[in-house]
Amino acid sequence: MTSSEILKKAQKEKYAVGQFNISTDEQLKAIIQAADELKSPVIIGTSEGERGFIGTEQAAVLTKIWQQKTKLPIILNADHCKTIESAKEAIDAGYTAIHFDGSTLPIEENIKKTKEIIRYAKSQNPNILIEGELGYLRGSSEIHKEKTEIKKEDFTTPEEAEEFIQKTKADSLAIVIGNIHGIDLKNPNPSLDIKRIKQIKKAIKDTFLVLHGGSGVSKKDIKEAIKQGIVKININTELRIAYSQKLRESMTSRPDQVKPYKILTPAVEAVKEVVKEKIRLFGSENKA
Repeated sequence: MTSSEILKKAQKEKYAVGQFNISTDEQLKAIIQAADELKSPVIIGTSEGERGFIGTEQAAVLTKIWQQKTKLPIILNADHCKTIESAKEAIDAGYTAIHFDGSTLPIEENIKKTKEIIRYAKSQNPNILIEGELGYLRGSSEIHKEKTEIKKEDFTTPEEAEEFIQKTKADSLAIVIGNIHGIDLKNPNPSLDIKRIKQIKKAIKDTFLVLHGGSGVSKKDIKEAIKQGIVKININTELRIAYSQKLRESMTSRPDQVKPYKILTPAVEAVKEVVKEKIRLFGSENKA
């Protein structure tokens, strides 16, 4: 299945496909094993920082090997490319989806750069999926000790979404509807503007709608967002927390252990459990 076909199936059958970010090969292993056990399609994401650590080409090759082994529908997405050069690097490495984040740019410049990336990407791979972004998404993929302010003026508007899609022909659009990156300890469950999702969906009917900052959002809001048209949900912070906490516990409880695979196994299992929980919540179990 192509990346577009994977999301079209989700759109038609009213479920969402989870994007789970990685920066190490054992995180990739945990995510793919969880998806394989639950027979779910899955999206592997790498931000610019994560690609800088694991390697852009390395992530592409490792994911391809897992896809060949499991036969799962897998999308490899270059998450939050901030520049055209960053997007092109991932395209050339064999990524099957690109997220260009021009949300901090004036909309005219965002449109112009997104169009340039689409032209290059489709010339290299007609089946590649391109995701744009509109609105100001606050926070970063970590634990926030201070309250993250959510402002209505940051939200994606239906009018801008319609203009953006008409002019760029992007396949997907990441929208801001009350979500944040990371987990806010003082406001752990951001409330999504479900009405705004509905309005945006009406304006850009066939476009795949994407929810970034899925970590910490209530189950009720996630289910309602999917019902209203969200087909891709990004999870990163919850995986990082599960991984790092178990890794610390593993090293503290067994200080004399020097075998990496024994130190890392509890962290892999912790990530698997989070991924399984999200797959069930998103409704993609047995959809592979």
